[in-house]
Amino acid sequence: MSKLHFTTKHANAATVQHDWYVVDGTNQTVGRMCAKIAAVLRGKNKAYYTPHVDCGDYVIVTNCEKVAFTGNKLDEKLYDTYSGYPGGLKQETAKSLIKRRPEVVVERAVKGMLPKNRLGRKMVKKLFVYAGAEHPHVAQQPKDLKF
Repeated sequence: MSKLHFTTKHANAATVQHDWYVVDGTNQTVGRMCAKIAAVLRGKNKAYYTPHVDCGDYVIVTNCEKVAFTGNKLDEKLYDTYSGYPGGLKQETAKSLIKRRPEVVVERAVKGMLPKNRLGRKMVKKLFVYAGAEHPHVAQQPKDLKF
């Protein structure tokens, strides 16, 4: 009786192909949308996903000022920034942050769902968030990412 030996194929930087996707944030729930974006940035939507290789795709998010929060999160969710000095904690509600800098809401949500290491820092650079419907990445011919 002969034994069959199967080897697992691992992706590497030479074999990975990075695609471009565009997501419209209009009326999308922030957490659900960002979880799916984080999976695409990691490459979990591909058959050859390898945890230690950046095999994810580029994601463009448009209309991020029109994202939705469930419940009372728009008024009650707080975003903290800390300067490092005593008394240097600043807090801001989601409503005022969306009004002031809408891109930050999506960027922080996606970044929190990625690995906290140098691979995660490389993955978050493939995320592009824009407040309006226009983006400068038309030359990459991004495909629509539907949820």
